[in-house]
Amino acid sequence: MLAELFADAGLPDGVFNVVQGDKVAVDGILEHPDIRAVSFVGSTPIARYIYTNGTANGKRVQALGGAKNHMIVLPDADVDMVADAAVSAGYGSAGERCMAISVLTGVGKVADTVIDAIADRLPKIKVGPGLDPESEMGPPITREHRDKVASYLDSGSAQGARIVADGREHQLYKDSPGFFLAPSLMDNVTPEMDAYKDEIFGPVLSVTRAETYDQAVDLVNRNPYGNGVALFTRDGGAARRFTFEVEAGMVGINVPIPVPVAYYSFGGWKNSLFGDAHMYGPEGIRFYTRGKVVTQRWPDPAKSTVDLGFPRTR
Repeated sequence: MLAELFADAGLPDGVFNVVQGDKVAVDGILEHPDIRAVSFVGSTPIARYIYTNGTANGKRVQALGGAKNHMIVLPDADVDMVADAAVSAGYGSAGERCMAISVLTGVGKVADTVIDAIADRLPKIKVGPGLDPESEMGPPITREHRDKVASYLDSGSAQGARIVADGREHQLYKDSPGFFLAPSLMDNVTPEMDAYKDEIFGPVLSVTRAETYDQAVDLVNRNPYGNGVALFTRDGGAARRFTFEVEAGMVGINVPIPVPVAYYSFGGWKNSLFGDAHMYGPEGIRFYTRGKVVTQRWPDPAKSTVDLGFPRTR
């Protein structure tokens, strides 16, 4: 459909092409001598594969991988604002977006009040088909993916997490032929659990606990992903310190999804990005271009002399 829209707008044939395929098509792109640059967004194992094989074939590659975006909440944060932000960032697009908040880390006792505030909001989210104008959240993309996302509720519970809200209890999950899973919430999630280690990419929000600010930041920095992170606080000093200490490519202060302006997205750290170039602004443009340096002189031949020093322009 996007290609058809471009064609209707007058874009010449061959400028924008859509090629459907799987690994065979991808390998063809990575090996083709006429393709000089490759940009990819997907899981970390595939991003690493594309970066390794693309660069081995002499291509310029930027490959964005998985994410585990944390939202740290300090005790002085406004609980209602935090809950609104967590619900919006955690369950928007059914959690199927690179910048979705998937882990909320409460520092001290604030986690208890935040969990209650989030749980109070979840039943009010209207889950339904995307064509229904009253729907606020649709289903995950396939039945297989929905079932995989839901499996983290089972593994989380078995590994010690507390299920605060189970999206499988929604009527659409039980009776609909669609792939629905309502917003789900787990508390007491720890880094050892599958629900924390994996990128769930669905409407499941995990809550972890930290006693101090330092513990919360250390949790984020020890995570193998470094895509996006947010801090909610009223303390400007803590916010400033956080921006320097946290190891992530996109940082939000009281902003749950820190890419509100397209010009500034998109660039992760660690296992969230392979390659030197980010996607945002001038870097994205430079990735698809090559620099050329031209040095010119138009001297007066009559003034030409032997000069064994470094050549200069005059």
